[in-house]
Amino acid sequence: MSTAPIDSLQIGMHWFNERPGGLDRMFKALIDTLPAQGVNVRGMVAGSASVFNASGGRVQSFAGAEAQLGARLLGSRRHSRVLRAARMPDVVASHFALYAAPTAGVFRNVPKVVHFHGPWAAESYPGGGGGIARALRVALERFVYRGATRHIVLSRAFARLLHETYGVGEHSIRIVPGCVDVAHFNVRATRAEARRQLGLATDRPLIFCIRRLVSRMGLEDLIDAMAVVKPLLPDVLLTIAGKGPLAAQLQARIVARGLDNHVRLAGFVPDETVPLWYRAADLSVVPTVSLEGFGLTTIESLAAGTPVLVTPVGGLPEAVAPLSRDLVLPSGGFRAIGEGMADALLGRRRLPDEDACRNYARKNFDQPVVAAQVARIYREAIEAF
Repeated sequence: MSTAPIDSLQIGMHWFNERPGGLDRMFKALIDTLPAQGVNVRGMVAGSASVFNASGGRVQSFAGAEAQLGARLLGSRRHSRVLRAARMPDVVASHFALYAAPTAGVFRNVPKVVHFHGPWAAESYPGGGGGIARALRVALERFVYRGATRHIVLSRAFARLLHETYGVGEHSIRIVPGCVDVAHFNVRATRAEARRQLGLATDRPLIFCIRRLVSRMGLEDLIDAMAVVKPLLPDVLLTIAGKGPLAAQLQARIVARGLDNHVRLAGFVPDETVPLWYRAADLSVVPTVSLEGFGLTTIESLAAGTPVLVTPVGGLPEAVAPLSRDLVLPSGGFRAIGEGMADALLGRRRLPDEDACRNYARKNFDQPVVAAQVARIYREAIEAF
């Protein structure tokens, strides 16, 4: 396979610093790291005019993230034509089907690679509703996915979903895990020092969870699970960071369960302090109930040297089981989560130490490691086209 430099066009969703999310974090990571793998990058997203400078001139905005849908779709098509006129890319990589669809026909003789971050339609209607709107989204996704030469998924769980739900042939699917900047999360402060910097108690068992506050994240189960942990560890404290539509409902649940002194909602935590939050915790938890392709928060925690417990959902077990099967809970639900957290804090569940966590994250999920795998698949797509 050739290692000659290639040009890629990356079609994203938002710029991470403006609209943080897992997809946007992965998009930014690839924009930052693919050039070192011989893949030149240009990108387009929905965002502000400042995206260009924030990305070092690599990514441009085709419309505002809050613009009307029609304006965003038209902007995507118009801007793709501008980019084509400037230089035809060797490969087009799409990360979000809605903004890739309007570019149909613009790059007719260029191989396409789809980064499948998750089922957009299902995530939009996690309760199973949506009707015609959901069906249209599935159709749009299927249209984009079936036009690609290669498909990159985060886990075997998402490979099955892509094949079974969207009819993508297994021969074109490649598994590449999520990635993080391991150095960013590798805080060398001790646990006590991290707690002091955050104004946290140094003498309480601390659990940390950072998630968007929506139903599929399992935060209701996590709060209920603390009622199982509290009698065994009366000083335990769970901090849930993040924002979302369930904030008020979750706070009411905390009060109703009598957990005011044991569960706190921290709201939005700035990206620069997230590593400290992980480092301050004895344990982090990812209690997802559905649609989890990988879970970047698992690797963030391990990169900070903090073990993470996960529910056996989607790609979560794939992310952590090679390090330790004890990081995977036997099932979801508040009781299994609560018993798992209590066993971990009481030493009844064997967890890897901080060096093992960091080394595992660095070896398997550091940004350059993953970028090299993505670059190989881009070249494979070009040669197979």
